[in-house]
Amino acid sequence: MSDQDSDYIEHNAEVSSQANSTGLAVPDQQLPKTLHLLPINNRPFFPAQVMPVVVNEQPWHQTIEQVAGTEHKALSLFYVDGPLDADGRLDPQQLPDTGCAVRIHHAVRENGKIQFIAQGLTRVRITRWLSDTPPYRVEVEYPKAPADERDEVRAYAMALINAIKELLPLNPLYSEELKNYLNRFSPNDPSPLSDFAAALTSAKGDALQDVLDTVGILRRMEKVLGLLKKEIEVARLQGEITAEVNRSISEHQREFFLKEQLKIIQKELGLSKDDRTADIEQFRERLDGKTLPDDVSKRIDEELNKLSVLETGSPEYAVTRNYLDWATALPWGITHPDRIDLAHARKVLNRDHDGLDDVKARILEFLAVGAFRGSVAGSIILLVGPPGVGKTSIGRSIAESLDRPFYRFSVGGMRDEAEIKGHRRTYIGAMPGKFVQALKDVGVMNPVIMLDEIDKLGSSHQGDPASALLETLDPEQNSQFLDHYLDLRLDLSKVLFVCTANTLDSIPGPLLDRMDVIRLSGYITEEKLAIAKHHLWPRQLERAGLRKSQLRITDKALREVVEGYAREAGVRNLEKQLGKLVRKSVVQLLEEPDQRISIRPADLKALLGTPAFRTEKQLKGTGIITGLAWTSMGGATLPVEATRIHTLNRGFKLTGQLGDVMKESAEIAYSYLCANLAIYKADRSFFDEAFVHLHVPEGATPKDGPSAGITIASALLSLARQQAPRSGLAMTGEITLTGHVLPVGGIREKVIAARRQGIHELILPEANRGDFEELPDYLRDGMTVHFAKHFRDVAKQLFS
Repeated sequence: MSDQDSDYIEHNAEVSSQANSTGLAVPDQQLPKTLHLLPINNRPFFPAQVMPVVVNEQPWHQTIEQVAGTEHKALSLFYVDGPLDADGRLDPQQLPDTGCAVRIHHAVRENGKIQFIAQGLTRVRITRWLSDTPPYRVEVEYPKAPADERDEVRAYAMALINAIKELLPLNPLYSEELKNYLNRFSPNDPSPLSDFAAALTSAKGDALQDVLDTVGILRRMEKVLGLLKKEIEVARLQGEITAEVNRSISEHQREFFLKEQLKIIQKELGLSKDDRTADIEQFRERLDGKTLPDDVSKRIDEELNKLSVLETGSPEYAVTRNYLDWATALPWGITHPDRIDLAHARKVLNRDHDGLDDVKARILEFLAVGAFRGSVAGSIILLVGPPGVGKTSIGRSIAESLDRPFYRFSVGGMRDEAEIKGHRRTYIGAMPGKFVQALKDVGVMNPVIMLDEIDKLGSSHQGDPASALLETLDPEQNSQFLDHYLDLRLDLSKVLFVCTANTLDSIPGPLLDRMDVIRLSGYITEEKLAIAKHHLWPRQLERAGLRKSQLRITDKALREVVEGYAREAGVRNLEKQLGKLVRKSVVQLLEEPDQRISIRPADLKALLGTPAFRTEKQLKGTGIITGLAWTSMGGATLPVEATRIHTLNRGFKLTGQLGDVMKESAEIAYSYLCANLAIYKADRSFFDEAFVHLHVPEGATPKDGPSAGITIASALLSLARQQAPRSGLAMTGEITLTGHVLPVGGIREKVIAARRQGIHELILPEANRGDFEELPDYLRDGMTVHFAKHFRDVAKQLFS
């Protein structure tokens, strides 16, 4: 500390001693007309206060030194809203009307701060500034409240004292000394009482400054009483919150202590064990009745020994315990007895599914082989078909017919191979793969596990799940399936895997090679009507809580829904439309509960809107041929149009969003006809001068595939001969440059699409004769099919 600081503190001590010898109270007449000014920014200072004030040494040390050197030791404190400038610059407009004259005691300088005790004396107002830079000096006046001896003033004074006494128990910050201090105030001297009450509150600076600016005693007491009441409410609310928190903490602590005491008592009496012992016994109990392979038993014993020496609070204990939780929960050696009864399986399949006779026959053949062998194992069924044809429900029916547990999970969009083979046990959040989870949930080693949407598997930097499935689905390998998390060999050879897909194109070849493919095609109208009657409509009534007598739909209306609103291959949209009919009918029943509703064809437009599908007339005319196409959504008819635009120059234009394969088919057909027009009795020079435009309607739909060759060639031949083809006929097949007709796929779906459009005469490749003859009788009945080996056979049927 410097000599100057020592002298300053000694001087202040001397001044304080003199002040103490003369007493703290300074009559108003002794206050000077000029005072030093010091701004404060925490809250206003009141005449009734005695409390420490701390200010920065720079720039206010000169002000404090000069005040300490005066006889009266008086200083004016003015509240400034906001932070103060470091250099102490003040704008007179910043200062409020009223400040407080204080007397300073025991000024001390330390760590760049000056602290002193301020004794509030009286209100002060500035009449003139004597200096505009620190240290500030101002001429002042001291406003005095006129004496007011009305009873109303005494009543307010008593209310203030009572409010302060009410506040004291609510706030622990106010000590017993403050109560004694309060007893010195008298209702006969209300001015210091109101100032003291205002200083007690935690109101904002603006509200307190408003009280300081109010000189009139009655008006000031009204404002202070309002502040006190608000402070009491806040203190009471704070007390309630504190009590609630303490009560909650006390209950938790009491519960915790009681539980700990109970544990100790039970342990002393031998009635309970610690967590580690309880975990180990639980894991050993799980293994009772299970047949563990030697390597599995050895590994689990090692992990149990490790668990017995680890601290229960360590991360390694949690990892080991989680591992044992999975390893001991698996159904080692537990299998569910199969119910291989063909009559029962046929009954379940017929109960759950209408139509699909060939699919049900294929499944029964599969089960028959299992019955003959004695077990259904080592097989992977792949159900392929459009959305909504019942692939998932067939998987459930297979599980029910075998009386096995069923577990389904979707692999669509799966990009992480750890979902299949598990995460390596290198961190706390590691988990086993889906197959381990499935076995744990079903509790047997031979469930039916369905892998939905297997054609939508993805791949990323985290691995290729399709490749990880190769080991899982291979009957020669899955008896030794290794999950990365367990690091144990699992026998999945007894599991019956059922996979579903919309298309085979995106399934990797090695994975597809391991599956037994069963195709589910779309439904024709009669099949959809049966499904709607026996399954969809009763299900919708049950969901809505309706009785059959309350809501009916006629057969004609049901057929109109199928043909006009749900013509797609599956029945999912049909179920949505029936659900819409039920919901709209429920609204009517709520308005008139006693009515009986019968939905007829005439009601459908009001309930479902305009039909999405209309009866399409088959396009006819020169250069127009109806083809058949296969898509992932089922079969579809595909009209092809050809026309000559002009004869100024030769050209060939294709439109309709055709894929590369279909463009090649068009080029081959065009080249073949250009070279062989004479054979088909057409003008051989027709294409030499003609600019031909070939279009496949519905240009927004991508089209690709090697099945439209003869359709395009027939359209071009019709154009060259200027002769319309025979109507009511559709075709599919690929053509070569020499005119031979090649086989195509999707015959079943294409036949269904033709029947749906009312076309009963088809031209198919000769090589597909066997595919057509394998179709069920109800699909072949009424169909006239011409098989073509060469394009000459096609032209003969079109133009004979």
